[in-house]
Amino acid sequence: QVQLVESGGGLVQPGGSLRLSCAASESIFSIHGAGWYRQAPGKQRELVATITRVGNTMYADSVKGRFSISRDNAKNTVYLQMNSLKPEDTAVYYCNAIATGYWGQGTQVTVSS
Repeated sequence: QVQLVESGGGLVQPGGSLRLSCAASESIFSIHGAGWYRQAPGKQRELVATITRVGNTMYADSVKGRFSISRDNAKNTVYLQMNSLKPEDTAVYYCNAIATGYWGQGTQVTVSS
């Protein structure tokens, strides 16, 4: 059973930055790619960014130019660098190995002054 563990969430002021990490127990991201999703209270989970196994990236329009997804295959870890954070970015952020049923437990990001 593959385990994904997110970290790096927290409370940040508008305009601030955070870097989320998602560490996998096996080399799954280099095979399947990875995605970051988020779910705000009362809303459906939405896709934030993906990175394919060959390194192609895609971003939701709401985060383009502010967020960056990357991967370290040697560490079996995927990152989400979040800059210029806005209150509407507040959500629980989850990572996923693409086309698998493997999800992390989520990490809370709160953007507030």
